[in-house]
Amino acid sequence: RTYGIDSLIVNCSNNYGPYQFPEKLIPQSILCLLKNKQIPIYGDGTQIRDWIFVEDHCDAIEQVLKKGVSGETYLIGGNNEINNINLIKKIIKKFLEIKKSKNKNSFYDFIKFVKDRPGHDIRYRVDTSLIFNRLKWRPTTSLDKGIDITVKWYLENLDWIKSTINKKT
Repeated sequence: RTYGIDSLIVNCSNNYGPYQFPEKLIPQSILCLLKNKQIPIYGDGTQIRDWIFVEDHCDAIEQVLKKGVSGETYLIGGNNEINNINLIKKIIKKFLEIKKSKNKNSFYDFIKFVKDRPGHDIRYRVDTSLIFNRLKWRPTTSLDKGIDITVKWYLENLDWIKSTINKKT
């Protein structure tokens, strides 16, 4: 505003979906399941995050570019708040469903609780009221649908995962 620069700013909640780097929570969880390793969860897994599917995030950015008001900051979220332990349960359930596993283990058999990070935030949330009310934008992908798409994508794209991991090392 000081210099009259035409600008739009966007911030968003946690993204997920295809092509996300394998070190992030959701792809890391899927890879642990593929390798028959336990999924590390910080603390007791009660940290809450809002998740937005990547295509919804892209759509929101497009709407901000088309309809946004210069100088505004738009907070983009999926309105899919869930604690980490319940998110991981969804991923495990979907993974076992896709793999047609008859595994009768408890969800907790797939999880390894690890020491929490110092200063780890209990909740990440964004106020989406500006983009919802002024731009009339809403996410269209439910968390369950997005998890379904994401787990399937990672299981069908193991070569991409391997090449991505090899590029990092």
